[in-house]
Amino acid sequence: MESDRCDECGHHGYNNPAVAVDAVALRKTDSRVEALLIRRGGEPEIWLGKWAFPGGFVEYGEDPERAVLRELEEETGVIGSNPVALAIHGEPDRDPRKHIIGLFYLVDVDPESVPHGGDDAVDAAWVDIGDIAQEQVAGTHFRIIEQLRK
Repeated sequence: MESDRCDECGHHGYNNPAVAVDAVALRKTDSRVEALLIRRGGEPEIWLGKWAFPGGFVEYGEDPERAVLRELEEETGVIGSNPVALAIHGEPDRDPRKHIIGLFYLVDVDPESVPHGGDDAVDAAWVDIGDIAQEQVAGTHFRIIEQLRK
């Protein structure tokens, strides 16, 4: 593993993966289960307009559980609580930008919340997990949807 010491701060700059978090919020309506999803904007272009769980990068010094709640609110306007680890996706090539380890958390939200797209999400909505197809979903997020369908 290579390391370079920063001339300004003295810290080592290891070539480590980045850490991202994603909020999995669900609600039941009649006989359906809906997930709170965002339509991706921005990078990477390959996922532009595709559905994904709201999330983003953990900031330096930030706890992942705080980060997932922050990202949920930034991207959907919905307040979450009680994050519980659900899955970890760490394949080195799962994201075309770089090696990103994704931490997925189940998060409690008010099921009556009305989401709206914010930050780098162009839209946010409650989506029936039974109606969504793999080609409509970004990255490895469809694996989470399949897990939820069981």
